Amino acid sequence: MKLTSLSRLAVQHARNHLAEEVYLRSGKDGTRPISFYGLVNERCNVRCRYCEFWRLDNYQAEMSIAQWQQALLSIKEFVGKFSISFSGGEPFMKKGFVDLLAWCREQEIEAGVTTNGSALSLKMAARIVAARPLNVNISCDGPDAQTHDYLRGWPGLFDTLSAGIGHLRAEQRAQGIDFPIVIKPTVNKANFRTLPHIVRWAERVGATAVNFQPMHRSTQETYDELWIESAEDFADLERVTAQLCEMHQRGHAIVNSPEILRLMAPHFREERAPAKLGACRVGLRDFFIRTNGDVELCFFYPVVGNIREQSAREIWYGDKARAVRGETIGCDKLCLFTCLSQKTLADKVKMGVKLLKSKRGHAIGPAEPALQD
Repeated sequence: MKLTSLSRLAVQHARNHLAEEVYLRSGKDGTRPISFYGLVNERCNVRCRYCEFWRLDNYQAEMSIAQWQQALLSIKEFVGKFSISFSGGEPFMKKGFVDLLAWCREQEIEAGVTTNGSALSLKMAARIVAARPLNVNISCDGPDAQTHDYLRGWPGLFDTLSAGIGHLRAEQRAQGIDFPIVIKPTVNKANFRTLPHIVRWAERVGATAVNFQPMHRSTQETYDELWIESAEDFADLERVTAQLCEMHQRGHAIVNSPEILRLMAPHFREERAPAKLGACRVGLRDFFIRTNGDVELCFFYPVVGNIREQSAREIWYGDKARAVRGETIGCDKLCLFTCLSQKTLADKVKMGVKLLKSKRGHAIGPAEPALQD
């Protein structure tokens, strides 16, 4: 994330914040989406214990690369310059996806991607860096192969993604191109005690920052095995989150704010969102495109349109989107398990500054006392 990107993001959030306040007070809708997400495929080559995709009998139809390009141009016509976060499945399994990243750069669309790291060979790393993505997020659920590979269901994946980070860094130096490499652990019962160790491991291998994402309940394993629910577990989770907050304060590159870190225990207790957070703003900000072009403002609400059949503007101001927007502002779910969690303008700016600072120092944090097990 460059300073110019951060400045643009701040301006967009400031403008939309005013529109949101007008909407919340009067119902007049001058909002525009500012956070864009694209699910390019459901196909995946790993078998995560908390994911449904690899268990599906059939996958949703996928938009072609040309259809994605048209969809992105429709968004650009509506909101101007914007950024989008691509994910899957495993997005690098989609033929032409790296070309789509490069095309986005040519169109001044900033595109980031989340990957499981399995495709980060030296050859692929060179192509990814040359495409100049906004960022590369790598899912990693432990500081060692035993933890990570068990949760991801693929022996050897930890070593593959660790090497892949090195390949990306080497290519960044060779090509003179820099962007954040962010580690994204999915927090659950099997790994939460290792979270501080993940931060230190990420720093050692040259990642830029760590962004923790608490698990949500979906598969049978998330009910039988991976949910944090005992009194002993909660005591340990609160100890771990306190340690992460201290590390954050000491300058370690943890993207999550201390406020969000402290909400992980309430998330696993399945509490409602604290009243002080105010109205949920996801429906006033987010534009999530599924593989077949369906658009959602929030995972918990119905599809509001299809980007293959309608323009982004038509979808956003359509009757379905307006109805969902009116419902989401009253929702009090504590949504920490996705990248769609509520963030204020200040949170967004702080996140960008954290990434900028960490990128300059390659996330090497200060010395600290030994981590507790």
